[in-house]
Amino acid sequence: MAWNRRKRRNGGGRGGRNGAQGGVHGGPLFAALDLGTNNCRMLIAAPARDGIRVVDSFSRIVRLGEGLEASGRLAEPAIERTLAALSVCAKIMGKYPIAAVRGVATEACRRAVNGREFLDRVFARTGIRLDPIGFEEEAALTLAGCAPLLDATFPYALTFDIGGGSTELMWIDQRDGSPRPLGIATMPHGVVTLLERIGDPTPATGDYARLVDEIDADLDAFERAHGIAAHVSADRVHMLGTSGTVTTLGGIHLNLRRYDRSKVDGMNIGFADLEAVSARLAAMDCEARAKHPCIGPERADLVLMGCAILAAVCRRWPVGRLRVADRGIREGLLLAMMKEAAATRPETPPSAALAAAR
Repeated sequence: MAWNRRKRRNGGGRGGRNGAQGGVHGGPLFAALDLGTNNCRMLIAAPARDGIRVVDSFSRIVRLGEGLEASGRLAEPAIERTLAALSVCAKIMGKYPIAAVRGVATEACRRAVNGREFLDRVFARTGIRLDPIGFEEEAALTLAGCAPLLDATFPYALTFDIGGGSTELMWIDQRDGSPRPLGIATMPHGVVTLLERIGDPTPATGDYARLVDEIDADLDAFERAHGIAAHVSADRVHMLGTSGTVTTLGGIHLNLRRYDRSKVDGMNIGFADLEAVSARLAAMDCEARAKHPCIGPERADLVLMGCAILAAVCRRWPVGRLRVADRGIREGLLLAMMKEAAATRPETPPSAALAAAR
């Protein structure tokens, strides 16, 4: 797929101008928003022959789920941070001739008693409509976005997405050449919720090891349901992870001076290397992690939570190698919108149908 993008860091300098990018290349533009427990992300893209071509993007850590674990509610400071980020998204979209938009909200809005009220405020403030989706749809969209990175030489694949409020798992059958979910599960373990529950664990206190044990125990039901370990032992399983955790570890493993998606997305990394990078991070204090160019202050207190979840997954299913995906829900949303647009004119070539959808 064509995943070329003009980078946008935490609401910084924009890429692309006006809506010319869509018109020049003969196709409409689509926008996808993913509001999670920790991040607010947006992509604007046009159809390309081998997938999508990203025209503009936005990403900001908003920690919408901050305090949710204790109160069951979205806190007002978190709501205001998120509304500010979504207002930026609305302004960016307003500068392009967008043919279709879809935005989704995941774990934090699923769990919060004031989640629906918050989504109404989003629409009133920004004009953006966000659909709260269940974990099954969340996993399916992630699979659609990541499917090009799955290694079809393996009959099965295990994918996971470590989020801010939860972690989604998917067991996939690839034997007929088309990935098909055999099982989807969610765990109430995310980097934000774990941090709020236990604080920043250190190997010296044993908290980290106990956390990995706890998460591993929660994986037992998924293993019993699908018998994944037997396929792992027979070398029949490909593992793919998508989250800030795995992309951060990938960047650190490559010794990048600054995070570079083009080098991390699609890379393979061995379990021994993942463990070594996690150990390096655990040996740092939060201030040292904040200064690392692939982590930064916004992720410094969260990254060990993700490492613990990853360690439990790797221990339970020792595939030996992980493919890293810096893509997911937004790409899945974009592909679905583009497919729907193309289907509106089935008698014409796809490129013409997409152009007609403007």
